[in-house]
Amino acid sequence: MNLNTEFLRIGWRRARQLWDTRRKLLLACGALLLVVIVFFVAVVKTYNTYKKDLPSLSQLHNIEPSLVTKIYAADSTVIKEYFTERRILTPLKRMPPHLIDALLATEDRRFFDHWGASILSMCRAVWYGFWSGERIKATSTITQQLARTLFLTPERTIARKIKEILTAIKIERNYTKEEILEMYLNQCYFGSGAYGVEAAAQLYFSKNIEDLNISDCAILVGIPKNPSRYSPIKHPDLALRRRNIVLRSMKDFGRISAELADSLRSLPLEVDPASAPVGEAPYFTEMVRRYLERKYGEDVLYREGLSVYTTLNLELQKTAEELLSGELDARQMAMERTRALTDTNYTLEVIDSTGEEPVTKREYKQIQGATVALDNSNGNILVLIGGKDFRQSKFNRAVQALRQPGSGFKPFVYTAAIDNGSRPTDIMYDIPIILTGEDGKEWSPENFDEIFRGPVTLREALAKSINVISAKLIQKVTPQQTIFFASHMGISSRLAPYPSLALGSSEVTLWEMVTAFSVFPNGGIRVEPKYVLKITDRYGKILEEKEFSRREEVLSAQTAYVMTTMLGSVINRGTGFGARARGFTHPAGGKTGTSDFCMDNWFTGFTRQITAGVWIGYDDKTVIGKNVTGAHTALPVWADFMIKAHESLPVEDFKIPPGVYFKTTCLQSGLLATDQCPRIMTDVFTQATLPEGICDLHPSDEVPDTTARVLFKEIQQRPEKKEGILF
Repeated sequence: MNLNTEFLRIGWRRARQLWDTRRKLLLACGALLLVVIVFFVAVVKTYNTYKKDLPSLSQLHNIEPSLVTKIYAADSTVIKEYFTERRILTPLKRMPPHLIDALLATEDRRFFDHWGASILSMCRAVWYGFWSGERIKATSTITQQLARTLFLTPERTIARKIKEILTAIKIERNYTKEEILEMYLNQCYFGSGAYGVEAAAQLYFSKNIEDLNISDCAILVGIPKNPSRYSPIKHPDLALRRRNIVLRSMKDFGRISAELADSLRSLPLEVDPASAPVGEAPYFTEMVRRYLERKYGEDVLYREGLSVYTTLNLELQKTAEELLSGELDARQMAMERTRALTDTNYTLEVIDSTGEEPVTKREYKQIQGATVALDNSNGNILVLIGGKDFRQSKFNRAVQALRQPGSGFKPFVYTAAIDNGSRPTDIMYDIPIILTGEDGKEWSPENFDEIFRGPVTLREALAKSINVISAKLIQKVTPQQTIFFASHMGISSRLAPYPSLALGSSEVTLWEMVTAFSVFPNGGIRVEPKYVLKITDRYGKILEEKEFSRREEVLSAQTAYVMTTMLGSVINRGTGFGARARGFTHPAGGKTGTSDFCMDNWFTGFTRQITAGVWIGYDDKTVIGKNVTGAHTALPVWADFMIKAHESLPVEDFKIPPGVYFKTTCLQSGLLATDQCPRIMTDVFTQATLPEGICDLHPSDEVPDTTARVLFKEIQQRPEKKEGILF
């Protein structure tokens, strides 16, 4: 074999080797390309398969976690919160650095390096699970956990995992890492109804988020893995163990030193759980809640984090609650001392299921009460109490309970009379009468004290709450006219046009009575009551604002003033004198009310600044007590409340409008008095009711000096010849 042949053989072998190498390389490249193509096709097909289940771009750009709706009193104190998830949105810059360190060390150390999902971590977890035979551990990044919380279900399936990864990638493309961290920490559930780190910090430590120490942060970061299992309140031992795991992770991640980690792990678990919040003024806030739900819907109320600013004066509310509760407790104790449990009038049959088998037993009925107070100048509701105990009964007796006002309704009869030309000094006879009742039967109204006084002025009749005079007066002005005035002043409940209406036979609410009575100190102007001033959404945008209440003139200023003075006589020397006896000295007017058989007790009254009303009674209209009137129960509560409410208010008398005149008249003739008139009174008149001429029954050249007279009080100048009255 020659040399050339040998070279050819070697060259051919090398060529074959080179070709084999290139062929293998081509096959490897082809295989790799095929894998890439298959992988790409698989990714595309997977994406197309699950695309419809992924959040849209608009959803990603409008991630709005559920927030707490807060109700504020007038002094900006939070009095109630409504939520499905108790969450307080907190910016990342307020969160302490060691909270972020603890989170990253425990949940996602490569958070700032990956693009939403860590393929390497997933592969490592799958490999470990395959060779160890153990269940594959969770490998979700923080972004994946956020995706699952916001958009997905907690089910453990391959499909859900794929959707989780794809959603996490979309989130990473639309938000910065810092924004993702902020959303995650505001979205996480920490147990016991707390969503987000701020709510959790307040719940478990009674702290704001920026006040947490490293140990606190480690406890919080450990909870979301299993909120029920690692609750520091329910399972402190497990929470302590979990906290120490988080601290060790922080050490391994290089965020704290080994010495500090060991020191912190040796500390006991320290928590300071906040007491369950008890809302203030529950009947008031429930009224606000119903308004919000009716206007904005349930979802907005419980999820959109509204800020609702109300008119409630929290200090006065607490005072009113204390006073009403004290009176109700005293009445309840008095009833229970004098009534046995066998008395079916004052007890109820209930089922006791505390034993092995349910049994029936009797319990005492609970006397109830309500209070409403408003600011006359703007209609703001300052106080609202709807019952004895909101936990026992949600029924709001201030606005929902229809009850007979008794004599508390009489001012509307007198208003109709004064506006139609009657004078406070007009004489009517308090003698027995017979009227036709609403059922067509004869009805003879009686006075509460069963005394007939003969001739009395309208002022005295109202001050002493004489039933017969009211019944006769409504016959004069007609029930229809009375209803006209009452409805225009604020009584919206149905009123029956019968003579007994004068004695409060038709049912009304306390809210209506207070609204209507406020017309008197307001000079005939009805100011629409309001309890919500402003509502803003989670971004501070104003949804509604009520700076002013609707105002309507429903009485002439002159009629309103005359009635104000007459109701002032009720307090100064009539059935409402108890208010003066208790030390209330501000110029005021008001009216007691007691329904038939003393089932309802009322007092509604006003000053220049505030109108308030109190009702006391049993829900089922049980008799409160024999001869127990509004002056005995409701009036003391009203008076003590008004004393407190006016501590910081100036003494203001009622404004005297143009067109009213003070004149001294003879109570017999109704004309201007002389020095010979036996009974005189200086009272107020309108232009239409001014006395014409001097008394012709007691002629004299001398007219009494009215400057020294006491207003609205009868003066005996001379002995009067008494004439018998035939009954």
